[in-house]
Amino acid sequence: MITPLGGIDGLFLHLETRTMPMHVGSMHVYRLPRRFSGDFATRLRHHLAERLHLSPVFTRRLAPMPLRLSNPAWIDADRVDLAYHVREIRLPAPGDAAALQDCVARLHAEPMDRDRPLWQFHVLQGLDLPGCIGFYGKVHHAALDGQAAVAMVQAFLDVHATPRAVAPPPPGPDHVPGPGPLMRAVAAHQLHETRRVFALLPALAKTGARFAAESVAARLRARFSSAPPAHGAPAATGTRDTPLFAPRTPLNVTIGRARAFAGVRVPLRRVHAITEHLGGTVNDVVLMLCSGALRDHLAARNALPATTLFAAVPVSLRPAGDTAQNTQATMVRMPLATDIADPIERYAAIRSASASVKRGVGRFRDVIPADFPSVGMPWLLPPMATLVGRARLADRLPPLANLVISNVPGPRVPLYLAGARMLSYYPASIVTHGLALNITVESYVDDLFFGLVACRHAVPDLQAVADAIAAAEAELTALGRRAAAVARRTRSAR
Repeated sequence: MITPLGGIDGLFLHLETRTMPMHVGSMHVYRLPRRFSGDFATRLRHHLAERLHLSPVFTRRLAPMPLRLSNPAWIDADRVDLAYHVREIRLPAPGDAAALQDCVARLHAEPMDRDRPLWQFHVLQGLDLPGCIGFYGKVHHAALDGQAAVAMVQAFLDVHATPRAVAPPPPGPDHVPGPGPLMRAVAAHQLHETRRVFALLPALAKTGARFAAESVAARLRARFSSAPPAHGAPAATGTRDTPLFAPRTPLNVTIGRARAFAGVRVPLRRVHAITEHLGGTVNDVVLMLCSGALRDHLAARNALPATTLFAAVPVSLRPAGDTAQNTQATMVRMPLATDIADPIERYAAIRSASASVKRGVGRFRDVIPADFPSVGMPWLLPPMATLVGRARLADRLPPLANLVISNVPGPRVPLYLAGARMLSYYPASIVTHGLALNITVESYVDDLFFGLVACRHAVPDLQAVADAIAAAEAELTALGRRAAAVARRTRSAR
């Protein structure tokens, strides 16, 4: 089967360099089944051998186009070597959380072999938790986005300790497609995407014109409302314009090959208590915790800008029920209000900004192309990505954002891998030149798991950022309780 690689997926492939691998992953701790004996890596290989056909990510590889005229295509691999894709590593003593995170950081820095299916699992032995193992898995972002990853794990994970029975796989491919079928499939895909983009242009122009008119009207209202009113009435507070660029911070530099990884667990019940007492959504709380942590971390290093930091936030364009194994997302900028010292005022500003961005995305969601033609991308983008790194352009150009923050809803029920129960779910994502820190959040059962990935040279003390997130959560929880107590006393006084 030939599946042309989409334009967005191709970006992750063509922008990849040795210092900027473009895979996503996750770190877990699993509790082994009771009275388990033997080699779990071997057991996992047998488990996966029966399920590879349930997700195309496991069984397809890239086939480049002749002369690199367009993106490669996905084709069925004639063989999946599970001895290569499932590996076993022993952690150095004492096998604690720091050793686990350091091991994941090293594995996350290694690019993947493009001649094979773009996924790999590691069973991490020697954990200091009796009856438990560590686990790290990674998949190239060209193969899927965060929402598709959640769908993919359902292929090899179960909701019960006893693995479910699955239907046997269909017959494998009997031949590798030649250049002719590949070119025809890709040409048809390019034509389809070109037509779809052109079909969206009128609606995009109409929506853009309406949005621009509303923005101009809002600015005029803000300007007139800030003028001194007659009869000595108090002046209304004007609104600040959103700057085009973000302030420069130590996070906005050319990255190296070494990575750092850290994780933070936040109970969902505390997050829900915050939203109950202070309003907002779970995503607002996530942004607030990241904002408070970054503010404290940078201030301790005399590097906190006077203006707000901006986060690049992925927004899914995936329709409900769509489980296609590809990337369907766009990116928006979110102000984090790090220039506001008071946490309650900062949280209110984040809630307001988040609602505004959501309205804007909702307005454009139906006219944003989920894919686009890729002719010329394999020629142009790889040398451009290499030039950006070698010329250290990220050190000179003003940043559009300071970091990436992503929040992915995950499973709310316990999951099992070959009979072992998943205890934690820390995501690990991508850092790029100019964006040396990525904070990705995944919900699992009753907790939010913050996975922090950074360039080790840009953020040598990543654990301090993780600790600052935990401290920000404790502060916001205390403020929420205080606000709830004040509200109760006010109601009693009435």
